[in-house]
Amino acid sequence: QVQLVESGGGLVQAGGSLRLSCAASGRTFSRYAMGWFRQAPGKEREFVAAISRSGGRTYYADSVKGRFTISRDNAKSTVYLQMNSLKPADTAVYYCAATTSPEPEFYSGSYYYTEEYNYWGQGTQVTVSS
Repeated sequence: QVQLVESGGGLVQAGGSLRLSCAASGRTFSRYAMGWFRQAPGKEREFVAAISRSGGRTYYADSVKGRFTISRDNAKSTVYLQMNSLKPADTAVYYCAATTSPEPEFYSGSYYYTEEYNYWGQGTQVTVSS
């Protein structure tokens, strides 16, 4: 089992930047591929970004591609989400999640689906003002 704790959320003006962190504890971090999701009020939780176990492959939702960057440091058991050029539409609670999905399935797109993730953090609020 792994425990996930997000941090780094807050209030920022449109065009600004934030970096979210997700610290993992428990079982070996490198066993898990990781994802970031977000949920705005009244909406379903949606995929934002994902990264493979080694960090060699990354995936992004079209809405954040070119603005957000996911990375991980396995030595620190932490995954990051650098968010630049933030927009009011990015306002949401952001969650990190860990998956044991086999790599072939992950590379084929399982990273996109919430049900593929085994562990979730408690979320961190990001609010972007216009």
